[in-house]
Amino acid sequence: MAANRSANADRRARIEEMRRAEQSRERRNRLITIGVSGVVVLGLVGFGTFVLMKKSDEQDAKEAAAKAPIKSEQTWDAKKLGRNHVETAVKYDMKPPVGGDHHPVWMNCDGVVYDKAISDVNAVHSLEHGAVWVTYSKKADKADVEKLAEKVGKTKYTLMSPVDDQSGAIMLSAWGKQVTVDGASDPRVDAFFTKYVQGPQTPEPGAACTGGVGQ
Repeated sequence: MAANRSANADRRARIEEMRRAEQSRERRNRLITIGVSGVVVLGLVGFGTFVLMKKSDEQDAKEAAAKAPIKSEQTWDAKKLGRNHVETAVKYDMKPPVGGDHHPVWMNCDGVVYDKAISDVNAVHSLEHGAVWVTYSKKADKADVEKLAEKVGKTKYTLMSPVDDQSGAIMLSAWGKQVTVDGASDPRVDAFFTKYVQGPQTPEPGAACTGGVGQ
């Protein structure tokens, strides 16, 4: 009997020891889980904060660019630029034109790259809708033309076409605004896009850039 009681006591002791060991493992696992979860949460919070700060910095930079003057930019008095719809030829005072009377139908300008010359009277209507028009002559470097075409293709309210008789190799135009740039990498390209794609100079902001005329 004594031997049996001793064996039972030993068995209960082992079972209790195993129970304590299991409870200890469970506590460790909970602590590990809590610790890992905390690290993940902190990481997500930190990443989220980084993304928000980056977006805020980008927005600040965009707003600063929109306010900054663009070197050598030409400006015409918007009040003196006609906005009548006509179906006859129009003589413009600048090349490419940056405003004035124009055709009732606009050129499609939803990031469209034209490989041939387009009608001024239709393009001016696109500018009235807030588009930026990128033009280039035969003097423009091929690599610059390709890079600008890629940028235009990714940007709504822009269009691009060749204008052989313009004064500069590469020119950017918006309603009442124009600048000649040195190449596709000229910082004034991004500045002009930021400032004038649907910018404050736009007579008809939000008007369509699709459903017009295409080549």
